[in-house]
Amino acid sequence: MNAEDAGDTEHEERGPLRRCAVTRVRLPKEEMIRFVISPDGVVIPDLSARLPGRGIWLSARADVLETARTRGVFARAARGRVVIHPDLTHLAGDGLLRRMMDVVGLARRAGQIVCGFAKVREWVEGGRAGLVIQAADGSPDERKRVLSGARELPVVAVPTASGLGAAFGRDHVVHAAMLHGELARRFRIESERFAGLSGRTGPNSAECSAGRCEQAGT
Repeated sequence: MNAEDAGDTEHEERGPLRRCAVTRVRLPKEEMIRFVISPDGVVIPDLSARLPGRGIWLSARADVLETARTRGVFARAARGRVVIHPDLTHLAGDGLLRRMMDVVGLARRAGQIVCGFAKVREWVEGGRAGLVIQAADGSPDERKRVLSGARELPVVAVPTASGLGAAFGRDHVVHAAMLHGELARRFRIESERFAGLSGRTGPNSAECSAGRCEQAGT
């Protein structure tokens, strides 16, 4: 990739698609991560895609971010020297996980989510659950039991029960269920980007129910 290729993103920041500065593939914004260069030359993940300035768009994949970091993509796009975090993928992934937990917090305040085995199981059996969230470090048997009989129900795994619990003001939570709606949609978008940075490439690689599995992170 030459300097012209890496820096041609400015005129593309319109419409629903963006071109990845590494793969050159045009994808929906929801499947990508925007980066900007701060005034002092630091590469910053713009996870909400709202920061001012020309964005550098990359597919939400760990290998793509690593290629951009090591092959001078950011410097060419900025047409100058830049400072890049040594673990840019981890930095962006942490930010996406925080955004996921922020959505959980919004759903909790709106009464659109429950946690705990019994309540989640009730929502699953009653067809109220639009999305199930489970901690990857929870009991595998319990994670299967709470989904027993469910079909085509999206399930997203977050790394730890303590992290999920913090969004509920608890020490740990293994199971949660969210109603259908905009918050569930937003959570899935963030979880799929997080899954890509965790080394899982398909948008359905995080999704699981009754034999299908969509792991956002382990």
